[in-house]
Amino acid sequence: MACTGLTALAGCGVPTSDVIEAGAPASGMPGPPPTTDAPEPATVPLFFLTDGEPTAYPRPATDAADLTSVVRLLLEGPNEKEEAMSATTDLPRLSGAPSVTVTDGHTIRVILPDTPTPVSRAALLQLTCTVRYAAAPFPHPSGADGTPRLQVTGTSWTMTSPTASCPAKPSAEVRAGGPLHSGEDD
Repeated sequence: MACTGLTALAGCGVPTSDVIEAGAPASGMPGPPPTTDAPEPATVPLFFLTDGEPTAYPRPATDAADLTSVVRLLLEGPNEKEEAMSATTDLPRLSGAPSVTVTDGHTIRVILPDTPTPVSRAALLQLTCTVRYAAAPFPHPSGADGTPRLQVTGTSWTMTSPTASCPAKPSAEVRAGGPLHSGEDD
């Protein structure tokens, strides 16, 4: 029976032929070339001290929208380039990671672990200014006086500072580098 089927196919009038070459094999539409470029990080203003005054230094941040990441960058202190421009810090070097939370919709709480003595006024201003101009999320003014607050807590102390007490603003160059908070009096 199998022989009968083969004979029937060969005998239907279609001549046999060799393989006919017709060019390259078929392919689909080409996709876009693969990209290996990572998106450029946003720029955040970290406030270090120049002649004792808080001054914004633009710094690339891969996670600029995360306040904890921004505060960690600040607590690492100025890098070599910033130090060459006279940047210093009054903030302590931490042995553990800080914790940053928005506690009641208008208070940003920064916990500095293993910090037995309160930070200086200059260090508090560094944190206040950095948090004020950090990328979103930023609490909307909803307190009794309408001003978001920064609360910094150490081992056995707490300090509070209204974010409006920041005496400095980032320059236009820093602002152009990434998404920054625009306060009510900016």
